[in-house]
Amino acid sequence: MLSAFITHADCVRHEMGPHHPECPERLGAINDHLLVKGLLDYMHTYDAPLATEEQIGRAHSSLYVREIVSSSPQEGYHPVDPDTSMNPWTVKAALRAAGAAVQATDLVLSGEVPTAFCSVRPPGHHAEHAAAMGFCFFNNVAVGIRHALDVHGLQRVALIDFDVHHGNGSEDIFRGDERVLMCSIFEQGLYPFSGENAVGPNMVNVGLPSRSGSDKFREAVRDKWLPALEAFAPQLIYISAGFDAHREDDMGNLGLVEADYEWVTQQLMAVAKRHCQGRIISCLEGGYVLSPLARSVAAHVKVLIGAD
Repeated sequence: MLSAFITHADCVRHEMGPHHPECPERLGAINDHLLVKGLLDYMHTYDAPLATEEQIGRAHSSLYVREIVSSSPQEGYHPVDPDTSMNPWTVKAALRAAGAAVQATDLVLSGEVPTAFCSVRPPGHHAEHAAAMGFCFFNNVAVGIRHALDVHGLQRVALIDFDVHHGNGSEDIFRGDERVLMCSIFEQGLYPFSGENAVGPNMVNVGLPSRSGSDKFREAVRDKWLPALEAFAPQLIYISAGFDAHREDDMGNLGLVEADYEWVTQQLMAVAKRHCQGRIISCLEGGYVLSPLARSVAAHVKVLIGAD
C-alpha cells in the first residue's frame, strides 16, 4: 500500500522577502531529492485542500483566524512579527498547509494509506491558539490532531516534535489536554526561549545543550520519549518534522545528521506498529539549508514508507 505525499503549489507562492530562510525553494529541494532517490515511487501524491474555518477553529480562536485572513495584503508584505510576514498568497498557503494535515488524518484513519508526509509551508509549530510567530500562522499538526480527536473520535494521540526550536504553539494549544501526549526535543537557549519548564503532565520536553550531538539526542529519545509513549499507547502519532538540528543548518547547533532522523523515525515506527497499526502523519516544520534539509527528509521518509 502506497503512503501519502501531500503538498500544493500554493505553498510555494508564500514568501517573506529576499534571503528569508523560510523560502519557497525548500519544497522544491525536497521534491527533487525524493524524486531522484525513487522514494516518490512508494507514495501517492495528493494536492492539499484548503482547511475550512471550522477545521482551523478547533486549534485557534475564531477572532485570531479572522484577524489573519483580514490582514492579507493586496501587494507587498504585512509584518506579523520581526521574522514573520504575509504576502498576498500567505493565507491560501497556510490554509493548504493545515488542510494537508486534515487530509492526511482522513487518509490514514480510513486505512487508505498507512503513513503520510505533508511537504507544506508555512510551518506551524510556533503558532499559538491566538498568535502567529516564528514563520508560522496556523498550527498544522494541531489542526490535524484536533480533527482526529473531535471528528474521528480518537482518545489518545501523540505529537512528536524534533525541530531544533521548541514547539511553543503546540504546547500552548495542547497543555492540559489529556488526550494528547507531546514529546519534544529542542536546543536550550534558542527561540522561542521556552520549553524548559513543564506546563502539564502531558508534556515531555527535553531541552538539550548546544553541541549535544547524536548520542545525547538518542539517549533522550530512549530514556524520556519511549517510556512515555509506551505508557500512553497512542492510537495515532503525528510528527512535527523539523530538520534544522542538522549540523549543516546554522539555525541551531545540536549537530544531528541524516542517520539520526532515520533512527528516530525507526523508533517511532516501532511504537506505531505496537500501538496504532503503524499509523504516522508527519508534517514539515524547520530545516533551512536546502541540501541537508532534502537529505534529512529523504532519510525520514524512507523509513516512514518502508522502502529498502
